[in-house]
Amino acid sequence: MPFDTDIEAADRPLLINNVWQAGSGGEWLPILNPVDESVIGRHAVATIADLDMALASAQIAFESWRDVGPLARAQMLRAAAALILDRADSLAKALTREQGKPLAQARMEIEGCARAFDWAAEEGRRTYGRVIPSNVPGLNWSAGKYPIGPVAAFTPWNFPASQAAAKIGSAIAAGCSIILKGPEDAPTGCVGLAQALVDAGLPPGVFNLVFGRPPEISEHLIASPIIRKISFTGSVPVGKHLAGLAAAQMKPCTMELGGHAPVLVFGDVDPVATAKIAAAGKFRNAGQVCVSPTRFMVHASIYEPFVETFVATAQALKVGDGLDPATEMGPLANDRRLAAVEAVVADALAQGARLRTGGSRIGNVGYFHQPTVLTDVPETARVLHEEPFGPIAVISPFADREAAMAQANATAYGLAAYAFTGSQVDAAFVAKRFESGMVGINTLGIGGAEGPFGGVKESGYGREGGTEGIEAYLTTKLVALMPV
Repeated sequence: MPFDTDIEAADRPLLINNVWQAGSGGEWLPILNPVDESVIGRHAVATIADLDMALASAQIAFESWRDVGPLARAQMLRAAAALILDRADSLAKALTREQGKPLAQARMEIEGCARAFDWAAEEGRRTYGRVIPSNVPGLNWSAGKYPIGPVAAFTPWNFPASQAAAKIGSAIAAGCSIILKGPEDAPTGCVGLAQALVDAGLPPGVFNLVFGRPPEISEHLIASPIIRKISFTGSVPVGKHLAGLAAAQMKPCTMELGGHAPVLVFGDVDPVATAKIAAAGKFRNAGQVCVSPTRFMVHASIYEPFVETFVATAQALKVGDGLDPATEMGPLANDRRLAAVEAVVADALAQGARLRTGGSRIGNVGYFHQPTVLTDVPETARVLHEEPFGPIAVISPFADREAAMAQANATAYGLAAYAFTGSQVDAAFVAKRFESGMVGINTLGIGGAEGPFGGVKESGYGREGGTEGIEAYLTTKLVALMPV
């Protein structure tokens, strides 16, 4: 392998045409450990010349890969999935060092990459078309599914391996080539996926991996006539910008953007048990999860015991280095996130919110922040309208479910929403009325390779995962055939 996840100051190069290489400009930028802000490696910086090489490679590879049968594509992905599992320990350790999440969570993420590849491998064998009856004697109509072409994909640092795996697996299974701009803050997950694909025998150019300066890379790739499809996971502002660039080229997009998930907790559930589940979900990955539950609306009849348990659970969390087996929540991934979380909390407190626990940075080295719980938050506070993307929970009581639902839907986001209830009537109510792409009822587990993942409103459009994940990389072609 071209890298060793256990070596300090390791380099993370570009992969172009199955060759690991430095950027042609010779520039490298540091990778920091969020625990202590030390330099633990470097990533290469792609130049325009490097991007043009990747584009040419992807174009040439697509012309042959699209004709490879779905079974052969599936075998390639499944072989890569097996290699990912073999290397899961070292990849998980590298992920934790770069991104900060506890090692057990990192291991789950790496294993999820293998599942994503395996699912895409099997689902790619079932991209069926159809025969259409014709009213013209002798005329045969068919509608087939064909790979859309070379893809440009952009993935974030919060789940640096699994977000990439979903795009890579679906694109390759559909018969597309793909250029991925991975996350510079945490690049090793993508490097590990790339190496597994190379070792599994993926032909040169089917998958290319670049790092560098995101605006320069995205603008150049999206503008290229070679690229036929855009897939992006990240913030709403960046997603809107990239969607605009793609629209100017009439290129289809999958946009998986931010969220600000509401949680309705009805009065017929156990407040203590539910609060423990809710708190564990909120502080997973230090709240840096696009589907993270954040705005908890709890029925007034169980509000106080819910808040008391939630706060106690937050206070008991062990915050520290993700490589420590005792750690339950690691640091925020970078200094930008720490500053943003501090600003959102300060705004809420300045407007009169009540701080139940947390609220501050931990220490002055590393990007640690306390698990934070706010109540009595005024409607004008930023935390109710902007995705906090950190370890912040806002809890409020409700008495009327219609009013609570109106409050739940009162943001520009629509990615995930949750409810806890023992009533089938209330379950049906929230399933129908939540304005979101995904709904969890009595569970916070809504992600998986088997199901469609995505949102509505400003949380984006298009889906990853499930049948829809493959469909995003296919185009429908009608063929009308009149025999001679």
